[in-house]
Amino acid sequence: MLISFKSKSSPEVLMYQEHAQRILDLLHKNPTRGVITAEEAAHALSLLEGEVAASKLHPETDVEHDVHTHEQEDGESMEHAVMQRVGFAARAFPLLEMLRSAKQENESIIWGV
Repeated sequence: MLISFKSKSSPEVLMYQEHAQRILDLLHKNPTRGVITAEEAAHALSLLEGEVAASKLHPETDVEHDVHTHEQEDGESMEHAVMQRVGFAARAFPLLEMLRSAKQENESIIWGV
């Protein structure tokens, strides 16, 4: 299922729920419907930046960095399969940018409406 994050401060960000779940859990938000108010944006940004930094320092905790998240396809070398992995930091980047913009412009971020 796709989650569409919207804010007046930036373009829409689409994420698969399975990828957004880690972020929403960190922020204690419901994946079905929710809001990060302008007042919450600074704290949410701080939490998410901390999680991104931790995932870069400790790739073993980066769930999406696991080799098993990209299964080797027919004719594909294991080296290529490993190169196809997308880490948490890369997946979180668009939402981080949206949070920065929302904080700067004092706007909320909504989804599921």
